[in-house]
Amino acid sequence: MKSLIIQKKDLVHNIKKIKEHSKINGTDDNGNPVKIIAVVKGNGYGLGLIKYTKFLIDNGISFFAVATVEEALELRKAGVKEEILMLSTTSIKKDIELLVKNNIIISIGSKKDIEVADQVAKKQNKQIRAHLKIDTGFGRYGFVYNNRDEMLEAIKTSENIKIEGTFSHFSVSFYDEKYTKLQFQRFIDVIEVLKMNDIEPGLLHICNSSAFIKYPNMHLNAVRIGSAFLGRILVPNSIGLKRIGFLKTKVAEIKTLPKGSNIGYSNIYKTKKETKIAIIPCGYMDGINLTLGKDMFRFRDKLRYIVRDTKDLFKRQAIYVKIGKDNCKVLGRIGACHIICDITDKNIALGEDVIIDVNPQYINFNIERVYE
Repeated sequence: MKSLIIQKKDLVHNIKKIKEHSKINGTDDNGNPVKIIAVVKGNGYGLGLIKYTKFLIDNGISFFAVATVEEALELRKAGVKEEILMLSTTSIKKDIELLVKNNIIISIGSKKDIEVADQVAKKQNKQIRAHLKIDTGFGRYGFVYNNRDEMLEAIKTSENIKIEGTFSHFSVSFYDEKYTKLQFQRFIDVIEVLKMNDIEPGLLHICNSSAFIKYPNMHLNAVRIGSAFLGRILVPNSIGLKRIGFLKTKVAEIKTLPKGSNIGYSNIYKTKKETKIAIIPCGYMDGINLTLGKDMFRFRDKLRYIVRDTKDLFKRQAIYVKIGKDNCKVLGRIGACHIICDITDKNIALGEDVIIDVNPQYINFNIERVYE
């Protein structure tokens, strides 16, 4: 039996720190507090979509963002009545119909998006709430920042779409200040163009968690916070966040192996003496020793990872888990569902609690989330 433990006290602490940091610049240009949009995509960053969202609501968060139609509908089905923004744009009529029917704010980033949304609005006889998505250099959803004529023409042809916000997304805010500032300026330029053409851009948001922490001058009207709530961020933790989430399980078996015994796949580890081991029923399928995708880092970071992985073929980096009160070294390769720990000379019993630091984003959906 295993579960992901979410420390409520530490999560409340992080919410408080994020609220405090969002007020560094005081208020926006209209004198309103900067709005926190909690991004709860990917099963609430691993903390459990429904439990996590309701916990945030109980602690003063009232605006949420998701990545899929399914996530948005699941929140509504669970009784969440707060504002929900669908971050991904779509031209699929059925999806827009479901979103509008359930009072989800849609994102629009192309002429086709607007055309289909207009059709749905007429069919349902209602005005559609939407945020404009601007592609400032991420290369994904949204109107391309320098294709302004197409954007303006598309917006002006819409009859039933109410623009309540405009946003973009940083691609490298965790390390590339120059490009981040370029994206920000492109976004501000687009906003000015909208205003010059009598289009009210509404709520403005571009900061993700990394930019939120590094660039308080870019907070604008709102910020989108995901990983910062978990305290697991790619930038220096300058605002005192605490790491959220750990995997809890129990020792499944204890045995003693003689000297010269191989342990785990590929026989990369061999006991140098008689060794007492504990078998733990968790592995890389449970997120153990997984890290953020290597494609998210700089070229020199990729080289570092390649070198590290090559070295690891010959000399594995030591990984430890906590069993009872002891830190125990993992032996051999981590399996899909099991790890093996050295407990020689330690007083550890069968069924003893095991605590493993893992990023909740990589934990299987079927593992229970326990808030305590």
